[in-house]
Amino acid sequence: MKISYIQLTSSGSSILMNKLKSLVVITFCFISFFSCNNTADQHGFNENQGIKSYKTITIQLHNATLNTDYPASIQGLQNIEIRPKIDGFIEKIFVDEGSIVKKGQLLFKVNAPQYEQEVRTARAGIKTAEAEVSTAKMQVEKVKPLVEKDIISHFELESAQNTLQSKEAMLAQANAAYENAKINLNYTTIVSPVDGVIGSLPYKLGSLVSSTTAEPLTTVYNTGSVYAYFSLNEKQLLDFTRDSTNVSISSKIKSMPPVTLILSDGSVYEHKGKVETINGLINTTTGSANFRAVFNNPKGLLRSGGSASVRITKVVKDGVIVPQNLTYQLQDKRFIFLVDSKNKVKNTAITVTENTPGQYYIVTSGLKVGDKIIAEPINNIREDTEIKPEEINGDLLYKDLK
Repeated sequence: MKISYIQLTSSGSSILMNKLKSLVVITFCFISFFSCNNTADQHGFNENQGIKSYKTITIQLHNATLNTDYPASIQGLQNIEIRPKIDGFIEKIFVDEGSIVKKGQLLFKVNAPQYEQEVRTARAGIKTAEAEVSTAKMQVEKVKPLVEKDIISHFELESAQNTLQSKEAMLAQANAAYENAKINLNYTTIVSPVDGVIGSLPYKLGSLVSSTTAEPLTTVYNTGSVYAYFSLNEKQLLDFTRDSTNVSISSKIKSMPPVTLILSDGSVYEHKGKVETINGLINTTTGSANFRAVFNNPKGLLRSGGSASVRITKVVKDGVIVPQNLTYQLQDKRFIFLVDSKNKVKNTAITVTENTPGQYYIVTSGLKVGDKIIAEPINNIREDTEIKPEEINGDLLYKDLK
C-alpha cells in the first residue's frame, strides 16, 4: 500500500510539473510578445504618429521694396477766381462748366454801354485837344517874329509858349482818358488768364455783376500740372528727417526717388511725381505735417479737388523678412513658430514694421539669420512639440518679393 501511494504521488507530481512548465512557457511567450509588441508600438507611434513632419525654412537676408500709401488731395497749380472789374449785365457766356480752356480764350461778355460811350467821348476830347494845340502852335509862330523885330515885347512870346504847353498837357490828358476808356471797355470781355479747366458757373445770362460781387463768375483751375498734398504724422516725419549722414532736409527731398500716384479707382497714374516741399509747421490738431508733390497732367485727367494716394517707395536691403501667413497674432503681439536645435517648436514673439512689402513682414526683432521656422500655415501647435523638419527651398516662399 505504501509503495502504491508513492507511485501515485510521483505520477501526480510529474503531471503538475509538466503543467507548471507549460504555464511558464506560455507566460514567457506572452511577456516576450507583449514586450516586443510594446516596443514596436512605442517606436512606431513616435516615428509615424507622435513626431509629425512639417516644412521648414532657415531665415536668410532678403531685399524688399516697401510701398507706403498716403491719402492725398489734388489741387491745381493755380486756382484763379474770375471776377468782373466793371459793373454790368452778363451778355454772353462762351464756356460751360468743366470746359478745358486755353490762355486768352474768351469766357464772358458783359454788357456795359457806358464804357463804349466813354471811349467815344475820350476820342472826341482828343480831337478837341489836338485842335487847341494846333491853335497854340500857330500863336507861337505868329508872335515869335514880332518879338524878334521888337514890335511886341518878349512877354507876349512867353505867354504864347505857356499856352502851347498847357494845350499839349491837355492833349496828353485826353489821350490818357481815351486809353483808360478803352481799358474799361476791354473789361467787358473776360478771357482766361491761364490754361485750365472751368469750374462752376453760378451766374446766368442777364445777371447783374460788379467788382464787389461776393461770388466769382467762375474759377479756372490750372491743371497742366497738379499738386498732391499728403501728410505724415510726427513719428513718420522724425523717421524721414532723422539721418546719421547730416544731410539737410532740402537735400534729402531732392534726392528722393519719384513717387507714384494711386487714383481713386485703384489704378496707377501713368506719370511719376516729385516731392517738392515739406511744411515746416506741424498741425497741432492733427499732429502731422503736409508734404507737396507735383505731377504733370498733360491730358487733364487729374482735376482740382480730387482725391488720390501718394505712394512712396523705399528699398530695404538685407532685411529679415517672413511671409505673413506664417505668423499669427495674439492680443497685441505677433508670433511665429520657431524650431530649436532639438526640433522642438517655440512660439516666438516678433516685432514687425508697420508697412509691409506685399504679403510679407519685415522683422525688426525676435528672429535672426540662421533661425529655423515652420514654413507652412498652421492654426496651432503646442509649445515644445517635437517635429520632424523637412527643409524646403526658401525661394519658393519669396518668389513674389520685389
